Amino acid sequence: MEQIHALGRRKSAVARVYLVAGQGNVTINDRELTDYFKEESLRYIVNQPFAVTGTEGQFDVKVTLVGGGTKGQAEAVRLGISRALCEVDKEAHRPALKAAGFLTRDAREVERKKPGQPGARRRFQFSKR
Repeated sequence: MEQIHALGRRKSAVARVYLVAGQGNVTINDRELTDYFKEESLRYIVNQPFAVTGTEGQFDVKVTLVGGGTKGQAEAVRLGISRALCEVDKEAHRPALKAAGFLTRDAREVERKKPGQPGARRRFQFSKR
């Protein structure tokens, strides 16, 4: 099996995922998964596509992550891995990943700050006098 490339995005995080047959090693920005994501919940998010498709320990994953916070980065990696698994075997993996909602790009972004107010929607306090 050759190397498979996929892209995952969430908020301002971008994850370039490279999938290769292997022993289940996940490397993010040249660091181990447990070293990069300290929280167990974030590591769980990253490994969800493998759990849903039943392919734990079958693929080595190399990820290049840019931007965003830790939660957005973890969800970007999840989307990238899901897309890469679909390229490996579309008939076997796609229905399970689609049902779990891992193939949908979460399009919610931060709304921009508007001029003349402190935030996107927040207004300065109104003073009648």
